[in-house]
Amino acid sequence: MSAVGLIVQKFGGSSLASIDLLKSAARRVVETKRRGHQVIVVVSARGHATDELHELARQVSASPPRRELDMLMATGEQQSVALMAIAIHALDEPAISFAAGQIGIYTDSQHTRARIINIDPRRILQELEQGRVVIVAGFQGVDEQFNITTLGRGGSDTTAVALAGVLGAELCEIYTDVGGVYTADPRVVSQARKLSRISYDEMLELASLGAAVMHSRSLEFAKKYRVPLCVRSSFDDGPGTFIVEETEEMEQVLVRGVALNIDEAKITLHQVPDRPGVAAFICEGLDRHGINMDMIVQNTGEDGLTDFSFTVAKSELKESLLAVEEAAQQVGAKRISGDANIAKVSVVGVGMRIHTGVAAKMFRALAEANVNIQMISTSEIKISCIVDVSDGERALRAVHQAFALEEGNGSNEESQSRGSPS
Repeated sequence: MSAVGLIVQKFGGSSLASIDLLKSAARRVVETKRRGHQVIVVVSARGHATDELHELARQVSASPPRRELDMLMATGEQQSVALMAIAIHALDEPAISFAAGQIGIYTDSQHTRARIINIDPRRILQELEQGRVVIVAGFQGVDEQFNITTLGRGGSDTTAVALAGVLGAELCEIYTDVGGVYTADPRVVSQARKLSRISYDEMLELASLGAAVMHSRSLEFAKKYRVPLCVRSSFDDGPGTFIVEETEEMEQVLVRGVALNIDEAKITLHQVPDRPGVAAFICEGLDRHGINMDMIVQNTGEDGLTDFSFTVAKSELKESLLAVEEAAQQVGAKRISGDANIAKVSVVGVGMRIHTGVAAKMFRALAEANVNIQMISTSEIKISCIVDVSDGERALRAVHQAFALEEGNGSNEESQSRGSPS
């Protein structure tokens, strides 16, 4: 199913923070429409509205029910869709706004972190055929009982990419407060370069490792449905960064980018019996509470005992400690410790599949920066290290410099500061 010449444009909260910025975004939408495209606009809550709503809930209760949190959180996007529709009407273009439930974005019932399971595009297609700009509230959906659900942080990206995939859009544009995807966070590494393009896999790894440009779940959708993506600035007309399918020349770049995540915490079960089934039992306890584990390390056993460490989202540290306490008692762990003062520094690049020496170069850079490594995990195109949070930014700069990312790794493609996918 597709709409001819369809472009999906997503505007984040920073792009809508003031009325002037919202009007500027509306003008961009209208310009796209007048170039002959059908346009769907997906919006986030304006500015810091989501944080403010969350804080309101916390002032009422330290543990608000997740269903009611979703009812509250969804109001931020509903304000944005109405204001965007009003702004587009003021520019003499027809537009119509919708909450996600009105256009059939159906999710499971995992409140505050729901997953999209189906989209019914019929209402959207009807409105597009009438020549209207369709404006959709991001970040939300409804479950089979029509309860409002939310998709978690960054969920508006997921909404936009899912709609683009279902409707066969020719492009999904993610407008944000940065000019595209950089080799590192330019607020931390001043020498970071903007990339003209990056593969789905590389961007997915960077997003999951702390790069805040896009939500990782949205990139899973994009890769699965081959949705062409472009991350662009709301504040200028630069070409942005295109996120595309991997090409052979991309493997010539050793490392595409580095990322820093300071939003994780480490939990260690000390002196756990070193026998089959213990790790499974611990993980199952966390799974029952809906808690995702990231890095997992089990030390070599000694005298029949071992230490079992893993990382979780920092926001879930307290809940995770409670969840794992029962399992720890049942398996006979001597004690449990939690550490919120950690950071994860990572390098990512599809070139790691065919090049050697990446780990050695990364570990040497950290050693020369006097950064101690607490945990290590790897995948085919990623290496991550847990370090003390006080060392995080220094570690990121050291690794970025070690791989000469400010110079483009010697790749012709990377030396281009502007361009589009071939």
